Amino acid sequence: MAAAPDGLFGLRNSFHVGAYQAAITGSQSAPSHALSPDEVVERDALLYRSYIALGSHQLVIDEIGPRAATPLQAVKLLATYLISSGNKSVISKLKELLGDAAVGSNPILRLVAGTVFMHERDYAEALKHTNSGGSMELLALNVQIYLLMNRPDHAEKQLRVMQQLDEDHTLTQLANAWVNLVMGGSKIREAHLIFQDFSEKYPATCMILRGKAQCLMHMGKFEEAEGLLLESLNKDAKDAETLANLIVCSLSLGKPASRYLNQLKLAHPEHMLVKRMSSAGDSFDRACQEMT
Repeated sequence: MAAAPDGLFGLRNSFHVGAYQAAITGSQSAPSHALSPDEVVERDALLYRSYIALGSHQLVIDEIGPRAATPLQAVKLLATYLISSGNKSVISKLKELLGDAAVGSNPILRLVAGTVFMHERDYAEALKHTNSGGSMELLALNVQIYLLMNRPDHAEKQLRVMQQLDEDHTLTQLANAWVNLVMGGSKIREAHLIFQDFSEKYPATCMILRGKAQCLMHMGKFEEAEGLLLESLNKDAKDAETLANLIVCSLSLGKPASRYLNQLKLAHPEHMLVKRMSSAGDSFDRACQEMT
């Protein structure tokens, strides 16, 4: 018997490559009557996560009511956490849900928990909830967490699990590109080929443009990278990683980067690059004071 068609395939793919508006629009073409109850919840979770990715946190908070399914409550908690710069009450509520035997194993809840704890840089706690897998998104998040921990060896192991499950999956290809970028050397060209393939298959999203630009920067092709990053900035003037990469790219080209840094500070004051540059500036000021 042929497998039933996956009514959410296109919606998931749009979300994974960063085509968030397309995912929002696509959710309307996946009517509830054509989906199972679990698929309806997944569809709505992808819809609201797309709104979060576009910065519409309050819309998500307002629309998800107290009687919504647990996965949607988790997505609402993610919006609340992101809009309030790390709301600690969100973490308490997440732990409460995770400790509930009836819902604690839900993959969307664990995905949100992993994302929140990753933002908190509590990687051990994040992996506590994501490492048991259960979905390709959880495995991809594990890859990201291990790379942030500077453990590419563990990231590669997670990637191999993904490849065994579905080598052609969009998230497997993305995770492969992330690992290749960190590994460097000849792997950079392999990562570039993945992003190039994506750019031919899908709309040019910020995620795809940034990925290609990062590869080019590793190759020393900063002018080409700058063009892609400016194209990405035109699509989303507040995209954190686009601004961060433009700062690095501009400095490498000997161009002023203060405008991009100021934009990043205003839109994302908690971004790692902002904190690192602020810390470096404070250290420089202290050194100057000690010399006088």
